[in-house]
Amino acid sequence: MFVSRVFNYSARNWRKLFSTSAWLQMFNEPLSGHEMIRAGGLASMMRLPVQSTAEGLDACFVGIPLDIGTSNRSGARMGPRQIRTESCMIRKNNIATGACPFESIQVADVGDINLNTYNLPKAVEDIRKGILTIVRHNCKPLVLGGDHTMTYPILQAIKEKHGPVGLVHVDAHADCHDEMLGEKIAHGTPFRRAFEEGCLDGARVIQIGLRGPCYSLQDYDWGKKQGFRIVPVEECWHKSLTPLMEEVRKMMGDKPVYISFDIDALDPAYAPGTGTPEIGGLTTIQGLEIIRGCRGLNIVGGDVVEVSPPYDPTGTTALTAANLLFEMLCVLPGVKYNI
Repeated sequence: MFVSRVFNYSARNWRKLFSTSAWLQMFNEPLSGHEMIRAGGLASMMRLPVQSTAEGLDACFVGIPLDIGTSNRSGARMGPRQIRTESCMIRKNNIATGACPFESIQVADVGDINLNTYNLPKAVEDIRKGILTIVRHNCKPLVLGGDHTMTYPILQAIKEKHGPVGLVHVDAHADCHDEMLGEKIAHGTPFRRAFEEGCLDGARVIQIGLRGPCYSLQDYDWGKKQGFRIVPVEECWHKSLTPLMEEVRKMMGDKPVYISFDIDALDPAYAPGTGTPEIGGLTTIQGLEIIRGCRGLNIVGGDVVEVSPPYDPTGTTALTAANLLFEMLCVLPGVKYNI
């Protein structure tokens, strides 16, 4: 059915359809595996329709192919493409939670933000402008990364729309360094820069899963001084994180919240394809508990970052990232639940 619809349109009518709400009404859901084999169709996120802008959308998936802010293994610039490829397995309804996002909100893939990969400060500005065009359409971005540097300019853009936001940050690393090799902008500094610029409400920032050897025993002290709640991974071992997320919901209240999920928060046994892996991490089940626990929050956007396909030969890491992004979609405000 989808294929016949597509090829029955001339190029002129096709462009016209893309710019109308009719397109959204007709195609506002993933291409079903019953209509085309999983290996077929365009490699958009969840095989959703593709738009050139966020106009008319409540939420969108957008890629940021960035890895020039990394400090160890590169390759995250290929993350968005591989996440989209692996997302072909995701179906439109969340049977575990009852979320049916495509019944209540308009969603599409708006492609990738074009950025300068030879100049990191310029790339950061490209990202800020790209995300700003999305949020100005009152659309919530769900971002496929890309290294964690990108969350800094995303939060800059979010601030212009919503002011300082709360942050649910899931990661092996705090990413609050002042400098890396003398540079203020890198994937280890985004939340320090964002806080300094008033993008974050320090009393509503939680960092979950932090671990690994550090440069100093005081590495987390800067965040604590700003009011951040730190949850080291040792506090997460061998337990459900559902009770923790009950506390997080009270902490965040009804003010705007952004979710940033670094795939290296998960143990490398579950997500080997990342640039800075650390042993002893969260499980995929705990990752799901965290995101599902954000239901009811005033979420204004989210990202999954640091997927590096060259170190992900089976696609497991990208598949996990795709599912985490779907779970983020399912907890956005306005999503319909049928159970």
